[in-house]
Amino acid sequence: MVQRLAPIFTTLAPPDGWLHVGAVGSGHYVKMIHNGIEYGLMQPYAEGFELMSASDYGLDLPAVARLWNRGSVVRSWLLELTAGALSNDPKLAALKAWVEDSGEGRWTIADAVEKAVPAPVITAALYARFRSRRENSFADRLLAALRNAFGGHAVRR
Repeated sequence: MVQRLAPIFTTLAPPDGWLHVGAVGSGHYVKMIHNGIEYGLMQPYAEGFELMSASDYGLDLPAVARLWNRGSVVRSWLLELTAGALSNDPKLAALKAWVEDSGEGRWTIADAVEKAVPAPVITAALYARFRSRRENSFADRLLAALRNAFGGHAVRR
């Protein structure tokens, strides 16, 4: 079957852009893992650029992203997309801080649990997406209350 369809895949894909990876279902499995890795790659970009945006240096974040794509060890297509997004809206003011997931990260983590394979980065990236959907979360309010209770730390009401 694959051999019969190979000319179509070769025509539609970029050069060397497709691969028959194995038995029925293996392609979907490989794509699921790909998307889990994608979660893990995007999260540190988001965190690093947030840290730079919070600095006192007045950094030109689109320029930093473009620079890093010129031979840096962190260069990638995702960083190109970062540069584009920041160039269009340097503060990302037009966006709401809500990151959806389409399920692949969850499936990757479930498979990792099933196989007892540690996947802390992908798991943390998925949880960061969940966190993005919380506004005034109970957990954060409880943390504030606990800090106030044990150390007299200020709370905002």
